[in-house]
Amino acid sequence: MFDRLQAVVKRYEELENLMADPQVMQDYDLMVGYAREHAELEETVRAYRDYLRVKDELAAARQMAEEEEDPDLREMAREEMARLEAEQQRLEVHLRQLLLPKDPRDDKNVIVEIRAGAGGDEAGLFAADLFRMYTRYAEQQGWKTEIISENRTGIGGFKEVIFGVQGKGAYSRLKYESGVHRVQRVPVTESSGRIHTSTATVAVLPEVDEVEVRIDPKDLDITTYGSSGPGGQHMQKNDTAVRIVHKPTGIVVSCENERSLTQNKERAMAVLRARLYEMEQEKQNEEIESARRAQVGTGERSEKIRTYNYPQNRVTDHRINMSVYNLPAVMDGAIDEFIEALALDDQTRRLAAGEEEDA
Repeated sequence: MFDRLQAVVKRYEELENLMADPQVMQDYDLMVGYAREHAELEETVRAYRDYLRVKDELAAARQMAEEEEDPDLREMAREEMARLEAEQQRLEVHLRQLLLPKDPRDDKNVIVEIRAGAGGDEAGLFAADLFRMYTRYAEQQGWKTEIISENRTGIGGFKEVIFGVQGKGAYSRLKYESGVHRVQRVPVTESSGRIHTSTATVAVLPEVDEVEVRIDPKDLDITTYGSSGPGGQHMQKNDTAVRIVHKPTGIVVSCENERSLTQNKERAMAVLRARLYEMEQEKQNEEIESARRAQVGTGERSEKIRTYNYPQNRVTDHRINMSVYNLPAVMDGAIDEFIEALALDDQTRRLAAGEEEDA
């Protein structure tokens, strides 16, 4: 660990010298790149310098405790040693956290796909509830959301809804939401008052740039049709909706919610790139449904990451065995408590793996 920290400090100091170079200062793009890297390393360098300072102070306190003849001063030195040892341990843990590899996708915008699973009409209504939960959460974070495509049921639910979330750190937070979500409640369609169990699947994909996923135009079959969204309402004589088929994989993406053909095509291409990128990440060469099954399962009731139990006012995340007894708040977007706990669990597991490698 300390070899890596020394390398970080060396690079940090190199960047300081580079940014002071008059030639570099004249190159705006180069200067911005160096400044960004310098800022990313700063917290680690400061923490390491604090660690070295505490280490030196601890050595001095230990020497005083061993050599000082005055009993009162020796006791003060021992108390100072205890404080410094605790601080040294805290800083060491913090440094290990800072050295964990960062997911390069964490700052990206995301595309969220919600699909009704087992449970018929009630599953569609639950999919709509999840859509509202995530849009409310996005609003609280100051992020922007936009529907890319939707397939509604007749009673206000969704068979499928795909939407984009734009905002710094969106993927870093929402990536923990991928999987099967289960609801237990009395459906509005149930006259006997019997509790039903239904599911919906959530897939969270990071948006990717064109340079990250290259798509050969020859591999695309693009068709247009009349839109039932804003484009259809305002431009009824034109085909504003678009359907794109990626022939090598069979992926089909449709978008009709924008008012122009160009906008719908751009959004559909964004979804296509995200799906292809996900397939590459998982090193799979099969159609997107198989890739999605690896992420969210089949939608069966037995496969679940979280359960929303309405009669007991309880939401339980099964990955970390955590329950919150405030279901209305959660459904109104208060999911940060789960996300923070899942992020901490992920970090703890990665730290443990790193310690095994160091051992």
